[in-house]
Amino acid sequence: MLAGFLAVAWLQVAAVLLVVLLVLEPLPGEIALQVAVPLVIAVAGLLWWATVRALRLRRPAPAGVPVLRQHAPALWTMIDDAAAAAGVKPPGGVTVVAGATVTVAQRLRLGGLAGGHRELHLGLPLLQAWDESRVRAVVAHELAHGSPALGGRFGPMARRGRLALGRIVPRIPRRSPAGPLLRAWARWYKAVDTPYSHAQELAADRVAATFAGPHAAAAVLRDGPALESMQQMFHAEYLSPGWQAGLVPDDVFGGFLRVLAARGDDMAAFRAHDPEPPGEWDPHPPLAERLAALAEITPEGPEPPGKPAGELVPDLPGLGRALQAVAFPVGGRAVVGWDEFFGVARVAEMEREADASLRALSRAAGVPVTGVGEVLDLAADGRLRKIAETVFGDLPADEVSGRITDLLALLLALAALHSGKARWRHSWTGTAELVAIDGSYLELHAPAEAAGDPATVGQAREWLTTLGVDITADASTARHHSARVPVLGGVVGVQVDGARTDLLVLETGLFLVPALPRTRHHESRRRLTRLATDGVLTDGSPAPASAPPTGTPGGGTATATLTETSAAEKTTTEKTVSASRFVPFADVATASATRNGRRSWEINLRDGGTLNVRSTLDSEELPGGWAALDDAVAFLTRTR
Repeated sequence: MLAGFLAVAWLQVAAVLLVVLLVLEPLPGEIALQVAVPLVIAVAGLLWWATVRALRLRRPAPAGVPVLRQHAPALWTMIDDAAAAAGVKPPGGVTVVAGATVTVAQRLRLGGLAGGHRELHLGLPLLQAWDESRVRAVVAHELAHGSPALGGRFGPMARRGRLALGRIVPRIPRRSPAGPLLRAWARWYKAVDTPYSHAQELAADRVAATFAGPHAAAAVLRDGPALESMQQMFHAEYLSPGWQAGLVPDDVFGGFLRVLAARGDDMAAFRAHDPEPPGEWDPHPPLAERLAALAEITPEGPEPPGKPAGELVPDLPGLGRALQAVAFPVGGRAVVGWDEFFGVARVAEMEREADASLRALSRAAGVPVTGVGEVLDLAADGRLRKIAETVFGDLPADEVSGRITDLLALLLALAALHSGKARWRHSWTGTAELVAIDGSYLELHAPAEAAGDPATVGQAREWLTTLGVDITADASTARHHSARVPVLGGVVGVQVDGARTDLLVLETGLFLVPALPRTRHHESRRRLTRLATDGVLTDGSPAPASAPPTGTPGGGTATATLTETSAAEKTTTEKTVSASRFVPFADVATASATRNGRRSWEINLRDGGTLNVRSTLDSEELPGGWAALDDAVAFLTRTR
């Protein structure tokens, strides 16, 4: 069936070319020659290019640290035993990666008809959080996918074919002329293959249960998704804010271990969640069916205790530091301890919120309002209330008062932080708390209420003086660390005012980069991914590029495929990014979205300029790109 899919892909190109030749045959020779070249290019050439793009398989390897046999003999012995139990050869290499997953990556050739080098990607969080029996179970399960004993001689090819189509079909553009027939064949392939794939997955579960024990095999099915959810929460709540502020913690994976230890209730809640249904091309049967099959062979009684999986590696903390160097490259960021990491991240978030509010006040007041001093002056002469009513004109009076108090509390807190009279006290188990520098309680609500009333604003100034707060203190603490603006998504190959452009959607605006030629589309995507990874500074300029490391602290060699670029490509990136443009949302007057065949957005700027953004046939999004652009324009439409 896979060979049929590939044959159909190219037969339709040949069929179109044959039709073109039949149309040209009756024409005189000179006329036929004049018509043939543009017609072949316009029809057969377009379909050929669409087919090539659809069938191209690219899957960059995740950043990781290779582990050689001599460096971790216990780990390799376990993998050899798991391969023997699965009836396959051991993988050609083992790479420890940052994600909480285990996969066997194989280079696919001829669209999946033939396989190539196999490599086991083992997630470091599994070595940190699980015991050895669980790691044995998940490794045996993944290796069993390549076993002819589970599905016959063509079983591995069938799995490669499903994985290949699962990567090809979602990438076929909706308007691609090669798409309808390919998608129809893929649906038929999936319908025929699904029962076979489910049976193969259940057989792989039995291999894992035989090798590591039924208890461990079942625990992997329950704990695997929960551990991935915990890691996503760790990245979103703990790592991302400081990363966007231009910092890197000195021990990322050590922080994840602390979260696992401190938030056991969250882990239990993730385990209790109903599992998400398998994806369209996911070969796994529903989780309940897999657990029921394992329950039939699971003996009664508790699971015997197992050794920590970290003992399979001689120096797990050192491996974590080596992996951090390639999975979280420093680039232009500062490496700090977790306490400073959290503190600066909180200040950076507060400064972004305060900057947006002060810009809104400045537009309404008609004069620059740059800090708490100017806001207190506006409050003292009674203008702050009128300006706030202009900004929040659709809110009732009591809510306007609440917004004023919230803004003043934010500005007072920033003033105390910048003066060194307050700090953030972080907790791994709960919400961070703003306290006085000596750790005592810091009251902000009452002074903020007083600062909003012209009759009592003087009391707020006295409170600031008593505390030793300087309202003119430098307000750029976080920016000293090259703070980044959060990147929400991106799109490669859109038209902006008629020019081909790559676009990043930031929390505070749009970052526009002149696109590379269409023939270098794949380079454009890599370049935009790199820009999104390195980040954009608060002034709208691209952050310094992350330089991929050449080695690891342990003397081994590290691989960072996702961050590697050739010298020529790097030069092209630097030249093109130098012509980039940042459009802050604060400069947008109105925005609207339309859809007449292609997506388009019109953004009118306060200086009278206009941005017309349109999708093209080969526009391609980074994860969440279209949704981020739609959400940004919808927000601007509501608030302008």
